Amino acid sequence: MKEDPSASRRGFLRNFGFGFGGGVLRVGGMLGKLEKIAEAAQNLDRKVGFALVGLGSLATNQIAPALLKSKYCSLAAVVSSDPQKLQRWSTQYKLPENCLYSYETFDQIAYNSAVDVVYILLPNSMHSEFTVRAAHAGKHVLCEKPMEVSVEKCERMIEACQSAGKQLAIGYRCQFEPHHLEMIRLARQQVYGPVRLIEASFGFRLEGAEQWRLKRELAGGGALMDVGIYALQGARYLAGEEPIEVTAHETKSDPEKFSEVDESIFWTLKFPSGLIANCATTYLVPGMNRLWAGADQGSFELTSAFGYDGQKGQTHKGPFSFPATDHFAVQMDDFAQCLATGKKSKVSGEEGLRDVKIITAIYESIKLGGQPVQLC
Repeated sequence: MKEDPSASRRGFLRNFGFGFGGGVLRVGGMLGKLEKIAEAAQNLDRKVGFALVGLGSLATNQIAPALLKSKYCSLAAVVSSDPQKLQRWSTQYKLPENCLYSYETFDQIAYNSAVDVVYILLPNSMHSEFTVRAAHAGKHVLCEKPMEVSVEKCERMIEACQSAGKQLAIGYRCQFEPHHLEMIRLARQQVYGPVRLIEASFGFRLEGAEQWRLKRELAGGGALMDVGIYALQGARYLAGEEPIEVTAHETKSDPEKFSEVDESIFWTLKFPSGLIANCATTYLVPGMNRLWAGADQGSFELTSAFGYDGQKGQTHKGPFSFPATDHFAVQMDDFAQCLATGKKSKVSGEEGLRDVKIITAIYESIKLGGQPVQLC
């Protein structure tokens, strides 16, 4: 049976909290609410169109397949410096020629009404340039983590999107994954009492010496910028407060290979409540992948915590589990809902900026020989 579009629209609006029967609408704010309803309903006429900038492994193996699973999003355009790659994507995803862009012609995306969001999947030091260009083109931005390689560049990204009246979100997919959401619930609701200690670690063995992750100019850093940021994020969203001090140490087993970037870093965060988080990241060994919290009356953790799948939850009382989800699909769907309702993303540019500020302090502590660095 063909679905009734009006019924679908009503269900969509109910999910967004726009139901009339529940008394959501009030006379004083009636006009603004109705405008949001009209905007959300209009967005239902088609899915939110995403343009992918950078067609590497993440775009190919994760983002494009996720868009095929998405409820509210679709692939609308692609951007690459490789003409042959563009043609392959065009054939595979049935994209017309006017939806294929090079980095040089990217700004013409301003005239493509099928594109609502630009998803930036480039090396870290290129995020700011293309976020600013996307904002100037009148597009919302979803940018992979880390947000950028410096605080100044992050602030430039936020300002550009604010000036253009567009949303900026950072690709913190774990904040939408059910096992991580359960960890956050256990911590915030103090199910086992206040959390006192957190352990968070993520790393893998980086093979090969010829790749952008080993170039400071492109990556801005090594394991910390790449995957250590997941451990940093995990510590922050379990703590539910911002750290006030960091102490860090770095080790390198292969100084030649890692001459420009970090190989392994270990850091400790102190929080206002007295909570301590011990974190680690590495490019040296596989299998470092855990998020653990110790509270007054028990503990809870995730193993395979930060991978694209395979999360396993455990409390001191036993395991917990949820159906598998595509992390990227739910993340993009959440962003689409934010755009439809005008709600700010919980993984906004400001959230990305906080991580980069702490990462900057971690590197500063290393330069100071492991001395504590105070965080604002």
